[in-house]
Amino acid sequence: MVLDQKAVGAMLMHAAEYLSAHTDELSEIDSKFGDGDHGITIGKIANVILQSVQQWKDGTPIKDFFDDLGMAIMEVKGGSAGPLYGTMIGGFGAELKEDETVLDADGIKRMFTGSLAEMEDITNAKVGDKTMMDALIPAVEAVKTADGDVKEILQAAAEAAQAGAKNSENFISKYGRARSYKEATIGTPDAGAVSTALFICGLAKGIS
Repeated sequence: MVLDQKAVGAMLMHAAEYLSAHTDELSEIDSKFGDGDHGITIGKIANVILQSVQQWKDGTPIKDFFDDLGMAIMEVKGGSAGPLYGTMIGGFGAELKEDETVLDADGIKRMFTGSLAEMEDITNAKVGDKTMMDALIPAVEAVKTADGDVKEILQAAAEAAQAGAKNSENFISKYGRARSYKEATIGTPDAGAVSTALFICGLAKGIS
């Protein structure tokens, strides 16, 4: 199984629609120890993804598309989510080849490892720090060891991301506004981890 431009676009559109369907939930989580606007920002990011996919010119390499998409997302206003999501999603193209127009299982693995590498260039956050990395790192680790085709690899990533986001409930916030609440943040998942898990789950669900 390989994903061509149309399939990659459909996967991203499904992920964007999945995020849009959960914006209220994300803002509710964020309101407990943050500004309460994470869902609003994620909704804007989802719209950028949808618009970018619709404007994706036939034949444009996947790497170039992700580079442009990442830059567009970075411009979304609303705290740190724009730059972080722009880096994460733009990073999907970091390890892809210049002329790559389809993704096989190896391509999906490179997509995720490139994303994590780009994120690690801008943040020192690790699993346990109660950030989006609590979902992304387990997802990438699952991708690296997953066997099977594209769909099975993405499913492994989704399950690991969901578990990671859930596990973030057990941690004390160490970044952002929430860190001032210290132990009080235990019991509430990180909004960024939840949105990252939703995005990855959306990708997996978008494979037909």
